[in-house]
Amino acid sequence: TQEQEMIRKTARDIASQFDDEYWRKADKEHRFPQEFYDAYADAGLIGVMISEEYGGGGLGVTEAALILHEIAKSPAGFDGASTIHASLFGPNPLFFHGNKEQKEKYMPSIANGELQVCFGVTEPNAGTDTTRITTFAKREGDKYIINGHKVFITKAQKSERILLVARTTPYDQVTKKTDGMSLFFAPNDRSAITIKEIEKMGRNAIDTNELFIEGLEVDASDLIGKEGKGFKYLLDGLNPERILVAFEAIGIGYSAIERASKYANERVVFGRPIGKNQGVQFPLADAYSHLKAAEALAYRAAWLYDNGRPCGPEANMAKLRASEAGFAAVNAAMQTFGGYSYATEYNIERFYRQIHLPRVAPINNEMVKAYVAQHCLGMPRSY
Repeated sequence: TQEQEMIRKTARDIASQFDDEYWRKADKEHRFPQEFYDAYADAGLIGVMISEEYGGGGLGVTEAALILHEIAKSPAGFDGASTIHASLFGPNPLFFHGNKEQKEKYMPSIANGELQVCFGVTEPNAGTDTTRITTFAKREGDKYIINGHKVFITKAQKSERILLVARTTPYDQVTKKTDGMSLFFAPNDRSAITIKEIEKMGRNAIDTNELFIEGLEVDASDLIGKEGKGFKYLLDGLNPERILVAFEAIGIGYSAIERASKYANERVVFGRPIGKNQGVQFPLADAYSHLKAAEALAYRAAWLYDNGRPCGPEANMAKLRASEAGFAAVNAAMQTFGGYSYATEYNIERFYRQIHLPRVAPINNEMVKAYVAQHCLGMPRSY
């Protein structure tokens, strides 16, 4: 639509103001790109999925996907996309299951970018099996006291609030293993939370962390929905996240193909551009076609979600196909650049360090395949 094209153009124009050198420096210095984040907040794009009632755009995951696609396709890559990724879809559990007072208190600040939020779900000894988390919240009067351990928490250094999942009933005391978990919009209180940054291969402008929670006090008024039903609420953020990650992976893939194609036309070896060689052409053409196919599936998943239809299989398969297509595209670009692919000035190595991420997060591709086998093919659950 005309509105979507305007959103796409705005996102692209903002991203174009931050060049390769800006992102190389942010990656090298492990510095959060605050100027970049502020530019999108000022443009009103961070709250695109939040209802107009609370100061947002009142639009869908398709519009959010357009924004993140343009960011990932720019020099920003995942460093840029991850600055606003969680703010776009993260408030969904709060919006759908929070009470009116909670939404009036928090949603406007999330929409305008003033309040940054992170997800506190994954734990070292639970991994993908969220039902096995051990972080525990004990009710004491009008407060909950939370103790536990979280890992791979993106942007915890910058966030004032955490969408925190904790058990309120021990695992061995529930009839259904997904019961007994509660969701809190908890304060990121540094007096009770020790945050340790995890050194990692790529996406270094965005912090990834381990959280040690000891005696964190959370007001009972910050419990989202009903106690013990947090796992169900958490699901409202899963499909949108998979869709958005798909568009990010596709964006990086396109960027890599564009850079490689340009280089192949300019690089002359044996008296001719290397782009004349089919050994260079075919991998890039193949990768481009896979990106196009993944993009079509991702748009289908976004359309289903925005129209209130079931989209679990499509969202998961879009994430699977997009992450693999993005990886193949960046890998083909690495081969095209040859030895220069290792040089930081061309930025291909930075994309290569980033593009592995969507293959393992927010869920690894093997788990997606297990989901497809079970839910689409009717095969027995394998885990």
